[in-house]
Amino acid sequence: MGSADIIPGVSGGTIALITGIYGHLVEAISNIRFGFLKPLIKGDFSGFWSKLLEEIDFKFLIPLILGIGVAFLTLAKVVTYCMDFHTTVTYAFFLGLIIASAVILFKKLDELNMKNLIFAIVGAILTYIFVSLNPIAANHSLIVIFFSGIIAICAMILPGISGSFLLFLLGQYKYMLNALHQLQITEIVTFVVGAVIGILGFSKILNFLLKNHQEVTMAFLIGIMLGSLKVPCVEIVSSVGMDFSGFIPCLIVAVIGFVIIIVLETKFDYKE
Repeated sequence: MGSADIIPGVSGGTIALITGIYGHLVEAISNIRFGFLKPLIKGDFSGFWSKLLEEIDFKFLIPLILGIGVAFLTLAKVVTYCMDFHTTVTYAFFLGLIIASAVILFKKLDELNMKNLIFAIVGAILTYIFVSLNPIAANHSLIVIFFSGIIAICAMILPGISGSFLLFLLGQYKYMLNALHQLQITEIVTFVVGAVIGILGFSKILNFLLKNHQEVTMAFLIGIMLGSLKVPCVEIVSSVGMDFSGFIPCLIVAVIGFVIIIVLETKFDYKE
């Protein structure tokens, strides 16, 4: 998830969906209500610890957060290198990954009725419009970074919507990537605080939708992923141009990415 969240156009939520942890992730985050602070304020440390263990799924969240953090710190340079020097095949791989994710989500629908189809189309149109926007000019003050964290994290938890691409539109992507490279603690902490606040609020909304309106929510997420295909497609076409022989390696890599994701999803479903 951390590797995906670094890349504009690819969503960490997509990876969570592929590996079968998406529902668990949303529920684990939405269950955090900070009720453990009340006994702590009263000096009831036993009650604090009991409530903390009740609200926070440490067994799930700690290894996940550590994995995302390690990816941010170690793979940022690797991912940017691939994006800069192997752009076409990298985006081709992402293309296969996103298509496979949409197929996986489609298989989870009970039926493809008109209501689900409309929500899927709306999701696709809105996402297509979103990824077609031009980046805005913005400063890099701590308050801007804070709100960028709030906004971007909401996209990062949704399959198909890239939080990094949203940061790119907000004019903060390259700045925050450099902050990670140079370990600028103030900027990183400010962004993380904003992200924590954003994800705690948004996850509750998403958890409610998945539990009470699962079919239309899934259909909308499928539309989101299909709409986001514009990003890798545009990058591939702009790099290859009219050289149709250049599409062959892209097609091969995309198929490899597609097959890997389908196999992974099947394997994780089996383990579940």
